[in-house]
This record gives sequence, C-alpha cells and structure tokens, in this order.
Amino acid sequence: MSGTFGDRPGRQGRLSQWLRGRRPKETSADDAGREALLLAAAGAGLPLAPAAHPVAGYRCSCDRIGCPIPARHPVSFAWQTQSTTDRAQIERWARHQPQANFITATGMVHDVLDVPLAAGREALDRLLDTGVEVGPVAESDEGRLLFFTLTRGTPEDEDEWWPCELDCRPETMDEHPGLRWHCRGSYVLVPPARLPGDDDRRMRWVRGPEHQLPDPLTLLEALTDACARHADGESGPQHPAWPLRR
Repeated sequence: MSGTFGDRPGRQGRLSQWLRGRRPKETSADDAGREALLLAAAGAGLPLAPAAHPVAGYRCSCDRIGCPIPARHPVSFAWQTQSTTDRAQIERWARHQPQANFITATGMVHDVLDVPLAAGREALDRLLDTGVEVGPVAESDEGRLLFFTLTRGTPEDEDEWWPCELDCRPETMDEHPGLRWHCRGSYVLVPPARLPGDDDRRMRWVRGPEHQLPDPLTLLEALTDACARHADGESGPQHPAWPLRR
C-alpha cells in the first residue's frame, strides 16, 4: 500500500504537466487585434467564413497542388451556407485557426466594387469631396481598392436582382482587370488577411466597417470614370466597361 501511495505524487505531477499543456495559449496582441477586426466586420453585418492562408511565402495552406488562388479562397466548399455574423462562432474559428484568413460572402447583405488602386484612390477622393456617402473601403497590397456597398439582390429576392457585365467571381477575376462587381456567388478577403509573398502583405481598412453601406449606384459612375481615365493613360483610349444609361 505504501508503494502505491508513494507513486501518486509522481502521477499527479505528470497529470498537472499534461493539463498545463492542454490549456489554451495566451492571446497575443496580434491575435487580439486580428480577432477584434473580424468581430468588427461581423458586427457590421458582413458574413464571414474561414479561408486559406499563405505558407512559406507563395504557397497555399490548402492541399491542392498548384492552387490557382493561394491564400485567397475559403477552406470549405460550403462557404456560402457556412458564412455567419455569429460572434461566438467567429471567436471559435479565430482561436482554433490562428493562421486562417477570412472571407466575406457577397450578395447576401453586401456587394463589393473592386477597382485598381490608383483609380480607386482617385474616385474615393472625388466622392468624399462631393459629399457622397462612402461606406467601408479596404485596400489590398495586391493593388486593389474594395468599396463595400449594399447588395442589389439576393437569392430570396429574385425579382429585385438584375445581371451586370461587371459581375465577378473568384474564378473570373482575370477577366476583369478594371472594375469588378462581387455579388451573388462571390466573396472577398477581409482585413487583416495575409497575402502570398512577404509577411507584411495584407488587407487593411481605409474606412472601417462601422461606416454605413451605401447604394452601389451612388459610387458606380465615379468608379467607372476613374477606371476609364487610368485605362486611357496606360493603354490608349478605351470605352468604359459598363456605360451608364440614365
């Protein structure tokens, strides 16, 4: 009996070490900042879902060989139904997947007008100078500016939805070097998503998600004009991708 009892302190010590190893890691300042940005986006109504992240520079964390859009796609094929604004779920994802990027599904609550950076900056200055209500705006180190707007239609609202030549989905982004309109069936990364390449390549908010989502048509003319001007300067005169008719 004495031998049995004499063994217990050692077992308790090993058990204590195992339990300490099972405790969740303390949240770092970077993790807390990442989580706060994600919760702010969800709190503004942007439905989120986990996405892949960069590995060793330009590789993708997914298991697809030669991934065509590394670190820029959801981890689940069910991302549209998985996307949520639920705070508790996003906290769980953020803490259990500390490296993951996050996407927001467009066409549910919001759309995104996605333009080249130089044209977007010009249009943003023009819109703000003229007093137009501009909503959240995110900047990508890949040279794009993303304007978040109200959606123009959802699958539950078919009669109010109308197609557009600018509709863009992840698999068709190369076909839209100018203005891209992310609506139903598309998504975009949200800050602070990390991009392939250098460690500091990220998405960041220029105007945070606390700004009210505007009607996309209040921004569209300024964005198409700016894109056309920058296209003219780079490759000669071109017609706007989608001429507005009043």
